[in-house]
Amino acid sequence: MADHIADGSVAGPGLVDVAEVTTAVVRGTVPPFGLRDFFDTSFRVLPEVVAAHGAAIGGPAFGLYRGVSGESIDLEAGFAVGKAVQPERGVTPGRLSAGRVARVVHAGNFDALNNAWDRLNAWIGEQGGVAGPVRWEVYHTQPTPDMDPSDLCTELNWLSSD
Repeated sequence: MADHIADGSVAGPGLVDVAEVTTAVVRGTVPPFGLRDFFDTSFRVLPEVVAAHGAAIGGPAFGLYRGVSGESIDLEAGFAVGKAVQPERGVTPGRLSAGRVARVVHAGNFDALNNAWDRLNAWIGEQGGVAGPVRWEVYHTQPTPDMDPSDLCTELNWLSSD
């Protein structure tokens, strides 16, 4: 499957410099089979807590991966926000780090994201780079129960370790 942006044009891998972003997140270490429940629960509570703290959500939802093993995933689910929030109901302040990221946009079902990450990792190596331990997905399309999964658009970002 080709990588596309929302208007259908190809968004092949590239390098992008990103600024630090203030976030509100729910952190967790979950087994792979628990990802859906973790994201569903997190994305229900986050908007409520952000609004209660007078902050504004400043972009689409994201999932930040700090470490992945066969048995568990260390991650954060969150939103960019206009100001830091105070810890409440599992929501804590966070940040997306500044730096150079390898980026590609994946169109299609979440089930194919692992393959898209593998392709991005291979591209980083082909460029002579080294993928760092931190990577994140930005969910440009909010999934709904009745949507066509091929309509999903997910931006993959992998922070360089050099």
